[in-house]
Amino acid sequence: MLFALPAKAEDLRIAMPNWPSGQATANILKIAIAKEFGVSAEVQELGALNAFVGLEGGTVDIHPEVWRPNLDDVIKKFVTDKGVVVLSPRGVPAWQGICATPAAAEKGLKTIADLSDPEKTKVLDTDGDGKGEMWIGAPTWSSTGIERVRANTYGYAKNLTLVEAEEEVAMAGLDAAVATNQPMVFACYAPHFIFDLHKIVRITEPAHDASKWKLVGASDPLWISKSSASTAWDAAHFHIAYAAAFGKKHPDIAAFLERVDFSPEEVTAMSYALEVERQPAADYAKKWVEDHTARIDGWAKR
Repeated sequence: MLFALPAKAEDLRIAMPNWPSGQATANILKIAIAKEFGVSAEVQELGALNAFVGLEGGTVDIHPEVWRPNLDDVIKKFVTDKGVVVLSPRGVPAWQGICATPAAAEKGLKTIADLSDPEKTKVLDTDGDGKGEMWIGAPTWSSTGIERVRANTYGYAKNLTLVEAEEEVAMAGLDAAVATNQPMVFACYAPHFIFDLHKIVRITEPAHDASKWKLVGASDPLWISKSSASTAWDAAHFHIAYAAAFGKKHPDIAAFLERVDFSPEEVTAMSYALEVERQPAADYAKKWVEDHTARIDGWAKR
């Protein structure tokens, strides 16, 4: 790319999720694309639904971490039906479910059925109202609404206060709970640094059964009350997405995006660096790109 001229920053926009690995990946893509193609990018924090609207409307070009099956209805709308978004065929294997601290497991909270027992879940009470609390995700996450559906279907929504808060707040609460031996149960996912940092226990559930997942599209304001899900999540994975129009304009960058192949271990390291070590996403990404020059050159091969 010796003859490539830098594009204006506004010519490439990358949506940045509000969780650590997504923030790291967005910045890695920004720096790597500038290095390989001479195209400057702007990174903007956006929720997934707004990002997909932007991918269709031309205000967003790339989303670095689109989770499935969480966003399958959105993917169907924008990728399959409208054809305005392209999903990279490469995905990072992932897992999501409910986790407990060792103290919570010791108190008998080991299975999803245990969460529907108010005598067991009262140990999760931290505000003195006699009812336990459970973090189910950040307000803008698609998984958060699905966790609320699962809580309703399984029945533990009746005896637990379901808390929505940013992940940073929840992880600080987890650190404090572990340090003080306070039982805590919470929505969790992997790859994630918490499994390296703490001895987290995964709550057991019935194996995923697609026939027992009936999710109404989130465009329906009553979708949570109309939906049901009474088994574990299906196997998860996440992908890079880009606007189809952007791919036609920049086929070389689109091909690059489809070759990006982060491993679960790398994603865990990203989240650890940003959340535990408090490294700024841009600084972490700059060093990551410097340390993986040959690999990134391979992604950009012509």
